[in-house]
Amino acid sequence: MKKVLHRIQISTVLGLSLFLFALLSNPLFAQEETAASADVSTAATEEAGGGDPVKGKQLFNQYCAACHALDRKMTGPALANVETRLMEEEGLDKEWFYSWIKNSAGMITAGDPYAVRIYNEYNQAAMTAFPTLSNEDIDDILAYTAAPPPAPAAQTDAAATTATGEGDSSGLSNEMVLGALALVFGLLVIMLVLVNKTLRRIAEANGVDLQKEREKKIPIWKAFAQNQFLVFVTVVFLLLASAYYAYAWMMQIGIDQGYAPVQPIHYSHKIHAGDNKIECKYCHSSARTSKHSGIPSLNVCMNCHKSIYEYKGNPEGPSAEDLANGYTNEFYTNEIKKLYKAVGWDEENQRYTGETQPVEWVRIHNLPDFAYFNHSQHVSVAGIECQTCHGPVEEMEVMYQYSPLTMGWCIECHRETNVKLADNPYYEKIHNELSKKYGVEELTAAQMGALECGKCHY
Repeated sequence: MKKVLHRIQISTVLGLSLFLFALLSNPLFAQEETAASADVSTAATEEAGGGDPVKGKQLFNQYCAACHALDRKMTGPALANVETRLMEEEGLDKEWFYSWIKNSAGMITAGDPYAVRIYNEYNQAAMTAFPTLSNEDIDDILAYTAAPPPAPAAQTDAAATTATGEGDSSGLSNEMVLGALALVFGLLVIMLVLVNKTLRRIAEANGVDLQKEREKKIPIWKAFAQNQFLVFVTVVFLLLASAYYAYAWMMQIGIDQGYAPVQPIHYSHKIHAGDNKIECKYCHSSARTSKHSGIPSLNVCMNCHKSIYEYKGNPEGPSAEDLANGYTNEFYTNEIKKLYKAVGWDEENQRYTGETQPVEWVRIHNLPDFAYFNHSQHVSVAGIECQTCHGPVEEMEVMYQYSPLTMGWCIECHRETNVKLADNPYYEKIHNELSKKYGVEELTAAQMGALECGKCHY
């Protein structure tokens, strides 16, 4: 009867454990995702008086955002509620907006009082004319400037909900899940104890003395120590393995592949070189003519960021990985503020203050002093792409050292890379002589003498 009783107990505990596991794994209890309502844009459209703020936002970003913002002065004035403000304060009408946007210079020449005043206030620079915009397009833009600020993105709300643990009422809280898992773990422990007791009773019923069996066993370390051959083989193996790993560790000294330091201003190559397709040599211009690629001047950054004062992100919104790492639109906007502080740029008045601060960038790629490398020879003469050595820079959120930059890595590249001969008169005579010597049509860098010690060490 005891054996049957324990079997029933074990079956009961196992059944409860499996039931709770299936319950927790049921997708019906997964937290539901929230979705943004599409009625917001419809209500904004009705309030805007005929224009479509959704279409207006697209047109605003395409034609206006380079010089205007809704809530602050940039190259031009702030445009939030501009139609209502100017109608009430200046007595202007819709026709004035149509004429101004399509031909601002014409209105200034005609002597329109408000047009002349704006022209003088903003450095006497006439606004770009947009004759291709229809009246409906302008209505849409004005509707966008009059629309209330959009609600936060659904994806951001979902991320915040996940972080605070306040999910939808149909989901399970973290406390409930942890409590259920603790209960399952406790039931498994009880089951193992019952199984152990049952096996002991079975052994005793069959006349097995567990104490004597335990005393007969030799500890494994004693059995190992008594086998001299096994000890000798183990010692030899450990010595060889230690020498191998010590040599491998010493060979990695000075190799910083994967090194990705934290920079004083976060610069995303993924956004600049990837999303916006900015040419590498636009910022690293000295790579064409100098040994060094150079650190771009902050004035190069300000060529764009005089007008780009905040990051609005991709239309699809930030990815889950970016949100997990904290790469939100607000994060990137704060990094732009650091740039302004470094160059001494006054956002409000759109001018330089002269109060600058140095930016202490952390160097990533660093060759030993005894190794010579010339960027211009590889970029301008050899025509090698930046990604050959620096990896897929356009995909890197944080810049890191992609290649090992070791001597063996350079030599292997020289052995495999053919010399660019087209439109390159520098190599014509050398190529004609060496192609006869080696009997080949195309020469590698190694055949041109790139493996000579003095090329890189002198």
